[in-house]
Amino acid sequence: MSEKKVVGIIGTLDTKGKECEFVRDIIRNQGLETLIIDSGVKNEPKIKADISREEVADAGGESLKSLIEKDDRGHAVSVMGKGVNKTVSKLFNDKKIDGLISLGGSAGTTIGTAAMRSLPYGVPKVMVSTLASGDTSPFVGTKDILMLNSVVDVAGLNKILKTVLTNAALSVASMVKNNELVKNIKSDKPLIAASMFGVTTPCIEKAKEYLEDKGYEVLVFHATGTGGRTMEELVKEGHLVGVLDVTTTELADQLVGGVLSAGENRLEAAAEKGIPQVISTGALDMVNFGPFDTVPDKFSNRNLYKHNENVTLMRTNKEENRKLGKIIAEKINKSQPGKTEVFLPLGGVSMIDAKGQPFYGPDEDELLFNEIEKNLKDGIKLHKLDNNLNDEEFAVKIAESLHKLIQNN
Repeated sequence: MSEKKVVGIIGTLDTKGKECEFVRDIIRNQGLETLIIDSGVKNEPKIKADISREEVADAGGESLKSLIEKDDRGHAVSVMGKGVNKTVSKLFNDKKIDGLISLGGSAGTTIGTAAMRSLPYGVPKVMVSTLASGDTSPFVGTKDILMLNSVVDVAGLNKILKTVLTNAALSVASMVKNNELVKNIKSDKPLIAASMFGVTTPCIEKAKEYLEDKGYEVLVFHATGTGGRTMEELVKEGHLVGVLDVTTTELADQLVGGVLSAGENRLEAAAEKGIPQVISTGALDMVNFGPFDTVPDKFSNRNLYKHNENVTLMRTNKEENRKLGKIIAEKINKSQPGKTEVFLPLGGVSMIDAKGQPFYGPDEDELLFNEIEKNLKDGIKLHKLDNNLNDEEFAVKIAESLHKLIQNN
């Protein structure tokens, strides 16, 4: 690292030059250096960049001259986004920046956060955006990006914007100056990931307690789409010694069209990395939607359950469970021998898939379980227990099995 720590500033200097300059001066007054990266295209920059728009465009695979001639804003944003991403990655790998801040509207947020997502966890990342009060998941993804609502448009300095930019600049400066505290956060315990939903909480809490008593540190991921993707990413990056993938509900949303899908590659990372895993069918009785009136009309005759004002659950039907069973078995079959065990809770897959509860469906569950068993390849242990997934006995057995798998690998 340089003697003084450096904050990278990303902005379109033709439209956000003065705003970037304002942020730069505050950061410098905090005793840090800055490095401004120009992601603009059309008009002349209002301040001088440390890395020019020409360099960024070249890094994105096209000349700035070509982008100007094409006059296609969407294409230009795509190219400059790639260029900034590549530029920031190289700067960080070369130890030339210690943190990142960006400011802008939709295009600036797209470009700035793409670069931020390329940086590791723990590296300070602040995005001042006009979109920060809406759905930020396309921009944040699975990374630790601080999104700050600009309140007003980033279109000229005024009292409101100066207040927001000052807070943003001080935030990134403080994080960078104190980042050694983050770097020194270490665990002497092996890490395990566990997937959880509200309706599988008792199971995970008991299993977590057991595993922590065995000396592990358990990272719990809420199976809301982003949670599943983040867990898979950490598996790929080699942070974990085992995965307790109890709550595979995101696969139902992916299949049926719910709002909490984690993508088509969910439940594949541990198999690919050869990391010990115990898998179950938690919350596969449900597909997630938003408020009741947002459920698609084609599902109006289905078994719907109002979980709260913002979440409506739909019971998966027989055909969906049959398909889910086959999908899960095919994904599990990619596992290496002796790395994976599967547990089926014959008494129900969630809190509300139990006798007397709104999603109790033994016929649907049986189809799910039979399809998994029928399609699972030889060499993968399958356990069928008469418990509901949230029974203490079930939770302890899955935790015991994961501990043994880890010890034997």
